[in-house]
Amino acid sequence: MIEKVSVAVAGCTGYVGGEIIRLLAAHPGVSLRTVTAHANVGVRLGDVQPHLGTYAGMMVADTTPETLAGHDVVFLALPHGVSAELAPGLDPGALVLDSGADFRLTSADDWAAFYGGPYPGAWPYGLPELPGQRATLATARRIAGPGCYVTAVTLALAPAIAGGLADGHDTVVVAASGTSGAGKAPKPNLLGSEIMGSVSAYGVGGVHRHVPEMLQNLRALGAPAPTLSFTPLLVPMTRGILATCTVPVAGLTEAQAREAYERFYADEPFVTVLPPGQWPATASVLGSNAVHVQVTLDAAAGRLVAVAAIDNLTKGTAGAAIQSMNIALGFPETMGLTRDGVAP
Repeated sequence: MIEKVSVAVAGCTGYVGGEIIRLLAAHPGVSLRTVTAHANVGVRLGDVQPHLGTYAGMMVADTTPETLAGHDVVFLALPHGVSAELAPGLDPGALVLDSGADFRLTSADDWAAFYGGPYPGAWPYGLPELPGQRATLATARRIAGPGCYVTAVTLALAPAIAGGLADGHDTVVVAASGTSGAGKAPKPNLLGSEIMGSVSAYGVGGVHRHVPEMLQNLRALGAPAPTLSFTPLLVPMTRGILATCTVPVAGLTEAQAREAYERFYADEPFVTVLPPGQWPATASVLGSNAVHVQVTLDAAAGRLVAVAAIDNLTKGTAGAAIQSMNIALGFPETMGLTRDGVAP
């Protein structure tokens, strides 16, 4: 029998916090003891997250180091900047997993350019599919979860960069995301009457905050000096990301590209390289920790085309955190997670 670890979730009223709790409800190795927030303190979790029936009766506590003390695992699903303020007061022996951006970037210059303010430093990076990353996570007590767009783009391109098919120069990415990626706070551009029936671009021109993290991962995969043009799109769906990524290649056949992708992901429990002719769709990975990838060659343009679909709240955020927790605690990596989506 697995000995259960005690868990706290800070930021329980948001989309990411709610998704972490939903996944924890199916995890046999954890016992959720505490849920916290900055607003809605003192209310039942079921009043603000009515879909979480398993833990509906839990009371929302205030997010303080004292409230989060005494737990084996602490998940931080907090607004940008809050984790960096809170983390120094947390138990040094606890496993802390941050789903925000505060500890993702290894470059202080990148932090200053895209976020500003004091650089909080970098924690071990919670994307197990990166080569060698599982060994790092196995001994980590602090883990920074990757960005959702970054997860899709990195996993779409990883076999090409790590396998030497492309060097990361002139990488072009167009990625569509559902509205949950913008968080739960009310915003005029996310109103139903604004988003329904409309697709819009935002963060155009290399200013999106996930750009330096994508480049960081491409370098980690072996790209010596990657360049990236990234255009995110907001589409009228609740959750999901579809990333279309292209890189220049030379002397490569489609069969060689496919073989490289299938070999790279042969032992990955959550990544599937789809059969030829079948293209990733966000509906196929809804609610799962799965990543669906397809690759082809645009011979006329001399570019490899890789497409990845993920659920931005699961594999893109909460699922990655739990997958990383499993590795850090010695649980089976797939425990509490599924590669099966919800349909229709």
